[in-house]
Amino acid sequence: MKCKHFSCCGSYFAPLLTTTKNTAVLVNAAWITLNVLNRTNVTSALSLKPLKSRSPESHRRPVTAMEKFVNKLSCTNNARRPQKRIKLESDERMTQREDDEEDEFSHPVPWQKIESEGLDCDYALLLSKEEADHMFKQLEEEVVYSTGEEAKVRVFGKVHSIPRQQATYGDAGLTYTYSGVTRLACPWTPTLEQIRDVVTKTTGQTFNFALVNRYKDGQDHMGEHRDDEKELDPLCPIASVSLGAARDFIFRHRDARGKRSRRQIDPVKLELAHGSLLLMNSPTNTFWYHSLPVRKKISLPRINLTFRRILLGRKK
Repeated sequence: MKCKHFSCCGSYFAPLLTTTKNTAVLVNAAWITLNVLNRTNVTSALSLKPLKSRSPESHRRPVTAMEKFVNKLSCTNNARRPQKRIKLESDERMTQREDDEEDEFSHPVPWQKIESEGLDCDYALLLSKEEADHMFKQLEEEVVYSTGEEAKVRVFGKVHSIPRQQATYGDAGLTYTYSGVTRLACPWTPTLEQIRDVVTKTTGQTFNFALVNRYKDGQDHMGEHRDDEKELDPLCPIASVSLGAARDFIFRHRDARGKRSRRQIDPVKLELAHGSLLLMNSPTNTFWYHSLPVRKKISLPRINLTFRRILLGRKK
């Protein structure tokens, strides 16, 4: 999937990456992002609109308010921060007609591409802090998490309690099987439906299922796994929305896992910020495992929503 990108400063509105050999390694400062958003009057990425040209004769693309703000910040920071080896595509958006069919996204945000061998992801701040705070509060009131046997999974023949709270929502009648357990989708809550629609407008993709994971603090975690179940549409990315405490998210190539790894491929580490959206595009889940490791210093909760598209009638 080809994304439309804003021209923006990676230091403030996207993860910072350094590259070693063929792998991008994240050095993200999510707190800088949130502090900048808190201390400025920058409009939310959800509501940014391109400015009109200054005159009909002008052949130059108008500079947006976001670009002016970012350029001002970058002028004071470039002297002390080396240029990161990550390319952000320039903002090619012009004033659009309502019937313009060339735009891939109808709800543009500043995207950053994260790539490595067999890894293809897109990252953006989807929600402003105020919007993300509101969504988090609403989900805390609406989502009902699994208990008892439904809060357990089977791994290598053994049953384990899930080290986090979990719930499944989606279209009527949908089921999703993972870790040896089949989950039935509960009806969408108003807030889940609202976030799903925003993700759809932003990505141009439709989703019919969501897995909700709640981490009460840094002790709650998620082990290495791939979202490669057969009932998932292989052409649809998995859209991961993060709310609450920023947490490390680590990708590890399947050939570089364990003591008997066959290849030397560095892991890719991200810090997923409050209100962020991560798209895991094909073939990421074929070659890369991902995890959310324990972080004992984290004391605040986090809610993660992974929107998926399940194919009806697909054999499990």
